[in-house]
Amino acid sequence: MKDQIEINEGEIKLTINEKHEGKLYLSDLGLKPSDMELESGLLRFVIEIKNAAELKLYAMPTIEFSYTEDMGETHWQSEFNGEVISDKNDHHGHSTVILLNRKKLEALLHRHDNKLVIHAEFPKPAIIDTSKSYLNLFH
Repeated sequence: MKDQIEINEGEIKLTINEKHEGKLYLSDLGLKPSDMELESGLLRFVIEIKNAAELKLYAMPTIEFSYTEDMGETHWQSEFNGEVISDKNDHHGHSTVILLNRKKLEALLHRHDNKLVIHAEFPKPAIIDTSKSYLNLFH
């Protein structure tokens, strides 16, 4: 089964059904910048991972969101299977890199269904650049 993207107001949901190695750009998933216009300055990006038992996590799972505007402080929080695994403020710039603790992810990993939720708060409306934003979770 192919990966699936669902776009709802205030939330982007990606269901990963296929094995991916290396960087997976949001544009390769079919997302366009117009899909990632954050008029409210809020982002909820949900990644559901199916058949995780077949996947190997990258040594340092990484997610990068690039945005077209120069932003002041942004707030990022990541939850995996209901537990907060990262909570940080990023200061000034055009992108945010989220480094995830592989050991913490592995300890929370379920056999079939896993959910990574990323919340972001921008100080003003933002547009995510899907050609520069990526997930690098598996190898």
